[in-house]
Amino acid sequence: MSVPYLTVAGPGVHEIEIKKSRFICHLARVADETEAQAFVAGIRKQYWNARHNCTAFVVGGDTRRERSNDGGEPAGTAGAPMLEVLRRRGVTDTVAVVTRYFGGVLLGAGGLVRAYGGSVAEALDAVGLVERRPVTLLSVHTDHVRAGRLENDLRAAGHSVRGVVYEAHGVVVEVGVPEESVDAFEAWLAETTAGEALAERTGTTLIDVPLSQGRKGARAQGPEGLRA
Repeated sequence: MSVPYLTVAGPGVHEIEIKKSRFICHLARVADETEAQAFVAGIRKQYWNARHNCTAFVVGGDTRRERSNDGGEPAGTAGAPMLEVLRRRGVTDTVAVVTRYFGGVLLGAGGLVRAYGGSVAEALDAVGLVERRPVTLLSVHTDHVRAGRLENDLRAAGHSVRGVVYEAHGVVVEVGVPEESVDAFEAWLAETTAGEALAERTGTTLIDVPLSQGRKGARAQGPEGLRA
């Protein structure tokens, strides 16, 4: 997508308990429906002994694809409210799986809707959201003497420094700049370095801009996942 959009900051898991039932929500960022389905399959395999693994995901930009599954709960009480939370938060390229370990107390249709929707909402708050923004990549060429000072000036001015490469003939600092700000950046660079540093456009990419730092207690999911 070439326009800014919201998605989760990264993979994570958040758990709540309601009337002795455990609701474990896993979130992840995915690029397409294939990745979303693979993530769902992995969680179902990991929590094979749970009574319910309910799912929802949204992927894509203008032509979004949305799917939800009640995972054995009464129709419309799990996947649909989970998907509605993702829609309401305006996120895409995001998949949610809520695993329920039944605690012996029936919640009723309304209670299930609140539990599954609330589980996803709390997980989004805990993991945090980012705005994915398209930026133009610029390679800034300078010499070894000016490199350290230039990097500090770039960071101090709030520019996104994506990498620094030291070569025999000089130093290249890769910077991400919003397209509408490229001219202003080049003017700033010329003034800051007295015209000694040159910027070359090398492509485009997406960067994450945090909207939320997440709440204490959110757990990032490691490569092997978390066990129930």
